[in-house]
Amino acid sequence: MSKKVEEWTVLSMLEWGTEFFENKNIPDPRHSIEWLLAETLDIKRLDLYLKFDRPLSPQELDTLRPMVKRRAQHEPLQYIIGYTDFMNTRISVNEQVLIPRIETEQLVEIILEKHQSEEELSALDVGTGSGCIPIALKMEQPNWEVSGIDISEGALSLARKNAEHNDTDVSFSKGDILNPTSISIQDPLDLIVSNPPYVKPEEKDILEPQVKDYEPAEALFFNDLEKMYNSIIEFAFQNLTKNGSLYLELHEKYSDQILALFDEQQWSAHVENDYDKKPRFIIAQKR
Repeated sequence: MSKKVEEWTVLSMLEWGTEFFENKNIPDPRHSIEWLLAETLDIKRLDLYLKFDRPLSPQELDTLRPMVKRRAQHEPLQYIIGYTDFMNTRISVNEQVLIPRIETEQLVEIILEKHQSEEELSALDVGTGSGCIPIALKMEQPNWEVSGIDISEGALSLARKNAEHNDTDVSFSKGDILNPTSISIQDPLDLIVSNPPYVKPEEKDILEPQVKDYEPAEALFFNDLEKMYNSIIEFAFQNLTKNGSLYLELHEKYSDQILALFDEQQWSAHVENDYDKKPRFIIAQKR
């Protein structure tokens, strides 16, 4: 930002920021400066285009500068801002939780569509992270009994805060799906959902820096995907009601491999595509 302070306007900042982020190889450079500038001015991103000539005050520039610097180092926008919008919720995020993706929103939408007629239902999110899945479910279905488990105390603390901020009654507890005895289930569940770590460690180098260098490795990577998904499937079979449902998000490269883990005598299971037509979800019903 080499111009004199009094010369900066919304438009000039958008133009400068876009070029600056392009030179730093930041994904979606225009989107990045729009988001940071809108956050600084406490307005919606679209409203920036109604305020092109608005000058930026020295205080606003002081707020914006460190955020631009952090983004230039490929830090995710959501960590810089401290939150992301997920369906009908605002979810706080930090380096201890994975940033919710659009694919996970679609998973929640699938669940809500398939169970829209059920006024009462008990659901558990395995590996809940920020708590975005159970909180979004509870927002849409207040009568459902929804909970989440995670191995990370930091994630659980943030999930509880997110539930409180969204005024939802969701319970969170510590549990390790690879050690099912650590998970306390009082009554059989109607629904289990999980978006577990599904990237193999050897694939790390193909990820963008904003993902591999900032998001928690334990939420991204797992070297034995069959072990992870088998643990979830076995846990679900033991703890679902008859005809209970299991919803899984997965890597599109391994959908057939994971689908093959389901015993046809125990489950009716199939793969569904995400919005990009990639095999992203497994939906299974206990027989």
